[in-house]
Amino acid sequence: MSAATHARARARGRRPAGLGELVALARQARERAVAPFSRFKVGAALRTRAGEVVTGCNIESATYGLTMCAERVAVFKAVSEGLGDFDAVAVVADSPRLTAPCGACRQVMWELCGDLWVHVVDLHAGPRRGGGLRGGSKTLKLSKLLPLPFDARNL
Repeated sequence: MSAATHARARARGRRPAGLGELVALARQARERAVAPFSRFKVGAALRTRAGEVVTGCNIESATYGLTMCAERVAVFKAVSEGLGDFDAVAVVADSPRLTAPCGACRQVMWELCGDLWVHVVDLHAGPRRGGGLRGGSKTLKLSKLLPLPFDARNL
């Protein structure tokens, strides 16, 4: 999808196209997760309006406070490589309910990515034998997940 198409979709308030590709990349990233303690693997794929994608996976530490979520890994990788102007992130996890980004990830994404689209997907979302869907997905703006953000306007 072109940057102009992304901008038009954003202006109309509609979720951007191409989320399937982001989900596939987030699924691949999830496989690289290091989660020996929680066994809760998460993958994220962050996309710029120009179409560049950076992935991340959660990486746990025995000192739990040093653990890093998949979303922040993707954001920090992208920003450290000079990327910006993000439009969407896909987050994939295997959970009985959809796994939205944690508070720390929401804050970091707000400050470094802006009000991007957040597409959360259950690992098992998609068609299954016999019809119907397993799992699910939801797409919403970050401002819906973080309605009263703390940012530079508060300083």
